[in-house]
Amino acid sequence: MIRALFLTFFLALPWHVQADTQIPESQAQISLSFAPLVKQAAPAVVNIYAKRIVQARASSPFASDPFFENFFGGLAPSRPQVQNSLGSGVILSRDGYVVSNYHVVGMATDIRVVLKDRREFSAEVVLGDEASDLAILRLKDGEDLPFLTLRDSNTVEVGELALAIGNPFGVGQTVSSGIISGLARSGKITGKTRGYFMQTDAPINPGNSGGALIGMDGALIGVNTAIVTRSGGSNGIGFAIPAAMVEQFVRQARSGESQFQRPWAGMGGQTVDADLAASLGLARPGGMAITQLQEGSPFGIVGLHVGDVITSVNGLEVNSPSEMLYHMTIAGIESEINVAAVQDGIEKAYTVALIGPPDLPARNEITFDEDDILPLLRLSNVNPAVLAEFQLPILPDGVVVLDTGPIGPRIGLQRGDILREINGAEISAPRDVQRAFSKARRSVSMVVERGGQLVLLRFRL
Repeated sequence: MIRALFLTFFLALPWHVQADTQIPESQAQISLSFAPLVKQAAPAVVNIYAKRIVQARASSPFASDPFFENFFGGLAPSRPQVQNSLGSGVILSRDGYVVSNYHVVGMATDIRVVLKDRREFSAEVVLGDEASDLAILRLKDGEDLPFLTLRDSNTVEVGELALAIGNPFGVGQTVSSGIISGLARSGKITGKTRGYFMQTDAPINPGNSGGALIGMDGALIGVNTAIVTRSGGSNGIGFAIPAAMVEQFVRQARSGESQFQRPWAGMGGQTVDADLAASLGLARPGGMAITQLQEGSPFGIVGLHVGDVITSVNGLEVNSPSEMLYHMTIAGIESEINVAAVQDGIEKAYTVALIGPPDLPARNEITFDEDDILPLLRLSNVNPAVLAEFQLPILPDGVVVLDTGPIGPRIGLQRGDILREINGAEISAPRDVQRAFSKARRSVSMVVERGGQLVLLRFRL
């Protein structure tokens, strides 16, 4: 009887009483609606339209025949073409500093940024890095702009709610929700991008690149960068660059750096799996084993050795070389980090002073004359600064190609290649290349190291 009376009373209520809503005013209420959070954050997320000039090779009449394409395809003349890209960005300061992905704005000749309120600004890249896939732009005449604050990425936990804001497929600013699915996703995600990422299941699609991943406090926790997909659309596996890395980029951009600077480790390492843990006498897998140490490495200076296992940096777990580099990078050059490592079965603590890659020994650069076998080819000795510039693995010695000259690409030579042999003669210094070329008569056979593999290049004189 009481239940029937209550149901009758409820149904008799005016419709506007039943549908009454309120604007959330507390954190608990916000968790029930994202609307206030979106209103706060969305104005700082922008659409980016970028143009770049690329040299596109005209189609060859032999393009349909793989055999003849190998011989004649490279003879087709190249023509400049305009390539357009669409992405997103996040305003990080009132005076117009914006973060986006390098693959959106890198090498762009014209960049247009459109705010949510439809204001438009031209912009220029002040600091970009292809390996990290991050770029910092500065809006021209930008002032008193909406912006997002950065949250300490180390406070982000798996399971947290997150919102992705961007411009997927160019349909306009869009908000999608999800959670933080994983942390410390390291390695190569796409293209040349290597790093340390957060994973989210918030739907991310083409056009979201460079957009914001925000937490429930409205602060930026990451920059959406890539997805794992087979169809071209979101499958719920997206990756974002942590805000701590973005903060380091902004700091260097404001200090006037034109190239992103990473601390030098002078160290190689590998993840400790179950087999390696057993061979090292460790109780369980975990950490990064040191496999190489260059002379002068700041880690070697404090007493670390090959075979030691680094387990944490500044109290944060380390399990791979990518994680190690990430923690060093967000700390920055001229800072100190606290390192925990296992040495001979004993856990020890070290304080390591981070430095930039030294430009020693001397590069001894040479540039070939215009009438040489490979005109205007520019070479250098390998040293830590050169390795860092070309993102090369640790090499004890070698000669690196700084500039291929006009003929180099035709024979397959690439910038960043390490020359190992020419016509059977070992190459250890730039002058060795000159001597080998002077002895060449009818043909040249070159062995170069590229991406950890040896490549044979041959051409006739």
